[in-house]
Amino acid sequence: MSAPRFARPFSKSKFLRFRNIVVCTAFLLSVSFAAVTFAQFTPKDPGVRAGSVDSGSPLASVAQTPGQGDFFADGLARFQEVEEVQGGTNNGLGPRFNSNQCSSCHSQPAVGGTSPSATVFPFVGPNPEVQFANTHNVLPSFISMDGPVREARFKFFLNANGSPSNTPDGGVHDLFVISGRSDAGNCSIKQPDFAHNLAVNNVIFRIPTPTFGGGLLENISEETIYANMNANLRFKQALGISGHPNRDGNDGMISRFGWKAQNKSLEMFAGEAYNVEMGVTNELFQNERASPDEALAGGLPANCKTNPTPEDATNVNVTQYTAVPSDIIQFAMFMRLLAPPTPSTTSPGGAQSIANGRNNFLLTGCAACHTPALQTSTSNVTPGLSHVTANLFSDLLVHHMGANLADGVSQGSAGPDEFRTAPLWGLGQRIFFLHDGRTSDLLDAIKEHASSGSEANSVIHNFSHLTPQQQQDLLNFLRSL
Repeated sequence: MSAPRFARPFSKSKFLRFRNIVVCTAFLLSVSFAAVTFAQFTPKDPGVRAGSVDSGSPLASVAQTPGQGDFFADGLARFQEVEEVQGGTNNGLGPRFNSNQCSSCHSQPAVGGTSPSATVFPFVGPNPEVQFANTHNVLPSFISMDGPVREARFKFFLNANGSPSNTPDGGVHDLFVISGRSDAGNCSIKQPDFAHNLAVNNVIFRIPTPTFGGGLLENISEETIYANMNANLRFKQALGISGHPNRDGNDGMISRFGWKAQNKSLEMFAGEAYNVEMGVTNELFQNERASPDEALAGGLPANCKTNPTPEDATNVNVTQYTAVPSDIIQFAMFMRLLAPPTPSTTSPGGAQSIANGRNNFLLTGCAACHTPALQTSTSNVTPGLSHVTANLFSDLLVHHMGANLADGVSQGSAGPDEFRTAPLWGLGQRIFFLHDGRTSDLLDAIKEHASSGSEANSVIHNFSHLTPQQQQDLLNFLRSL
C-alpha cells in the first residue's frame, strides 16, 4: 500500500523547487513590506533646533577692539528698554504703536532675532502684543497668544462706502493706541477698523525680520551683489529665476534691509522701526504718525502730541563739546556688531544627513537665490566685518514670488509680489516663516513658494521630485543653520 500523497517524501528536485519558492516568496514579501514602509515615510520639519543656542553674541572682533564692547552693550541695553509716553525714563511711545520695546519683537532665539517664543515672555504668553489689550484696545483677530508678532498694512485706501479703492495705501496701521494710559494724559484716539478691512480683504501682515549679522549684510559691496546676480545665468534662466536689486530713492544705490529690501542702512532700518512700530519720533523720522483719516482731518489731536520732537535725539553737551548718541544710532551699532548664529554640524539628523541635505539644496536650485555665501568689503568699523565670508544664504535681490505670497504692497522698485531673498542663517531657530508668519512648518513654507508667477516654481518642482529621504535631509540641513 502506497503512502498517502501528503506523507510522501520530497525528491531532491522537488525540495529545491519548494525552497526556491519559499525564498522568492520571502524576498517578495520583504520588498513589499519595504515598499509599504517607504510609502509611509514622509518628510517632516524637525522643528526649532534644540540644545545650546549660539545667537545674540557680538562679533568675535568686538572683544579685541577697544570701546566696541561698550557700544555693543549699550546698544543691547537700549534694545531692551521699555518706552513710555511721558514722565518716565524713556519717553516717546505712541500715539499709535505695535509694541513698546525693540526686543519684544526681536527676541527669538535671543535679542536681535525674530518673533518670540513662550520662553521669552512666560507671563504674557508667546506673543507679547497680547499684553496691550485693554478697554481702549481690542486685540485684533490676527493676534493670538501662540501666534507671531505682526504688523498690519492696508493694501488700498477705502472708498466712502467702505470698499477698497484703486489708490494704493501700503502703510503700517499700528495695532494699538495710548488712549486710557495713565501716562498719556487725555489723548483719545481709536484703533483702525481691522475687522472691516479684514472683511474686504484689505489687510496684509509682516513679522519681524532677524537682525543677526546686520553689519555683514551692510558691508557687502554693490559690485559683489551684481557679480553674484550675473553668475550662473544660464542655470538661473533655465529655472525661470531673474531677480533684481531694490534701490534707495535718494542715491539710487542698492537697499538691502526689510522684507522687500526697502531700507538701505541699519540707521534707516532702526529709525523707521522706532517711529512706525513704537511711535517714537527721531532724527530720521521727526513727525508723529497720524492715521490717514486723522491726516486728512488736520492731523493728530493736539492733546496726543505729548512731547517735543524728535523724542529721540543726540544728547549734546555744549560745555564739554561731547555728544551721547541717540537711540537709533545705538540700535544700529548693536545690529552692526551682532554676530550671525553659528550653525550646527550634527543636529538635527546627524552630520551625514546635513551634508546630504546641503548637496540637495544645491542640486534642486535653492542656492540660485539663496546664495550660500558672499564676501564683505573693507570696513571702517571693526576687523570682524572686513573681507570675511558672510554665510547668509541670500542674494539680497528681490524676486517675484507669485500669487500665493503676493501682499499687494510696493516699496521702492519691489512690486506687489516681490520680496527680498530672506537670509537663512539662523533658520534652525525660527518659529514662524514667510513674511506674514503664516506657518511654523518649514516643509509647508517651502511649498508655499510655488504658485502662479513665482520664480521658485521650477525649484519647488525639483524639490517635490526628491525622494522622501532626500527631502528630509534637506529639511535637516536647513534646521542646522
